[in-house]
Amino acid sequence: MKGDRPVKLIYAADIHGAFEKVKTLLNETIADVYVIGGDLIDIPFYSMEPAIRYHELQTYFHGLRGRKERTALTIEDFVDELLDDPDISEEIQRKGTIYQQYTIRARRVMQQKYKVLENIISLKTNSRLFCLPGNYDMDLKYTSLHDQDLHLHWYQLDRLRIAGYGGADVWTAGIPERYIVQYGAGIGADDRQNEMSRFFKAVKPDIVVTHQPPYGIHDGVPSTGPSGSSALRTYLDHNPVLLALSGHIHADCGFQRRENTLFLNPSNFGEVTDITAEVYEGGFFYTVEIEENRIVKVILKKLVEQRIHDIAEHVRRNGHWVDEIIDPPRFAAFRRRENFDTRVAKYSHIPEIQLYNEIKQFYRMFQTQQTDERLDMLEQIATLMEGQIREDIAMDVVGSVNLGMSEEGSDIDLILYLRCDSRCADQQGSGLCARYRQAEAMIRQTLGTKYRAEILDCVDLNRVEKSIREKNYECEATQRFVAYRSLCRPIHYRVIAPIEDLLNRDMEYRREIEGSIRSYFKIFVTTSEHVRSFHKYEQRLNELGIKLPESIRGKVRQYLQGTEEDAAPPR
Repeated sequence: MKGDRPVKLIYAADIHGAFEKVKTLLNETIADVYVIGGDLIDIPFYSMEPAIRYHELQTYFHGLRGRKERTALTIEDFVDELLDDPDISEEIQRKGTIYQQYTIRARRVMQQKYKVLENIISLKTNSRLFCLPGNYDMDLKYTSLHDQDLHLHWYQLDRLRIAGYGGADVWTAGIPERYIVQYGAGIGADDRQNEMSRFFKAVKPDIVVTHQPPYGIHDGVPSTGPSGSSALRTYLDHNPVLLALSGHIHADCGFQRRENTLFLNPSNFGEVTDITAEVYEGGFFYTVEIEENRIVKVILKKLVEQRIHDIAEHVRRNGHWVDEIIDPPRFAAFRRRENFDTRVAKYSHIPEIQLYNEIKQFYRMFQTQQTDERLDMLEQIATLMEGQIREDIAMDVVGSVNLGMSEEGSDIDLILYLRCDSRCADQQGSGLCARYRQAEAMIRQTLGTKYRAEILDCVDLNRVEKSIREKNYECEATQRFVAYRSLCRPIHYRVIAPIEDLLNRDMEYRREIEGSIRSYFKIFVTTSEHVRSFHKYEQRLNELGIKLPESIRGKVRQYLQGTEEDAAPPR
């Protein structure tokens, strides 16, 4: 972050051990700042058996501590005190010894888990990344995440200052009480005694991150009512805070505006199970765009497997906030606290070619800064074009940008997705479409001489949607669409997602299209190593009853023959 250029912040909360999801989020997004709010882990063990046993022992000693009026001590200190007493019973001696052993093991496992998360986030070298502990976490100063710890720490982001306060005023059973964040912002403490208030007053942050929400905002619990921090609400009401980020209460989530402060709670990012054993899928996060110390755009997004869906957008225009629901079904499920994507978990997206996907994910862990710059520029171009053309527009990136391995002089190769008009319906967006010409000119103009870009293909989404509705198995545009979607990295996925969702409604049709695409790849891989004849390659496809689309036909011929002679132009 240099100068006064726009700052993009991504905020996800309540991870609950979903570290693979965090890795995917970091691989598939670009931001200047990432904030990962507690709860970072789920249980302090690697399996449920010891977690249940530890919880049972913890409950036993919690009750005994209360009966002996020693509640000022943590359970661990209370057990240590008991075991020093020579007159305790054999049963308490046995249970206390086991509890101590479990506590030592829990600390070791928790520190190992934080090390795994630290290893994941350390690979995102081109961004600032901060973590906040929740009530499921130990104090991060004792872990490998201490350099990213936001609890009672502040950091400068150009002209913006971010500060955090973790933990909550509840104790999470099953977590060693000795190691949790000691929450010093509870009800009843005046400002002089309130650790959180004193910290924020001294730091004067522009962005406040807390695990527990402020009183009356994103803090509603159906059984008990408001559960937020009154001290935090008082501070936010009387100080100029730009953005207040919280979590903890998964159900009372969303976007709120009060005076000049925006309040965001994206709900849980990791999967969680509530006290009724109901499982909630998660995957939600916010992107926040800040220009000259003003928030100009907030987008609620959802990560589903390897794909990111835009759900709702809040844009500041002429001093007012304008809200747009981008994905009504997912937004409705988000508001009702209902699962949506787990209904079609097996087929929520076009599956990627497995080996290629594994290679791609490996390289993206080491994504270069040059890749980040190109992806960021393409996102800006897509947003700009959508605003000027007033039509759906998206891209898939291929080559080094897709893998994350771009270097200083690397080109940008992309697939363009448009809803073309009727004049180019038979040409799949070749130069006859006014929208294609406008999009191409804008790409060239925006990238200028800084990046060389080539549009390898243009897919008409109207044509793809029509063929899916009509079950047209021979549509080249649809076959190309499925092939690109199985290999590439999307820009403006919100435009592509409804087409994939439509495809998912007819699994028989989808499997047939995917089967054809897989056959192209399998035959191409085996044939290209041994046969330099395009006719033999095409003959093998014909034997399976597969008609090769002309656009793919031209590219395969060009590769096998090593010449551009008589190869069909890309479409």
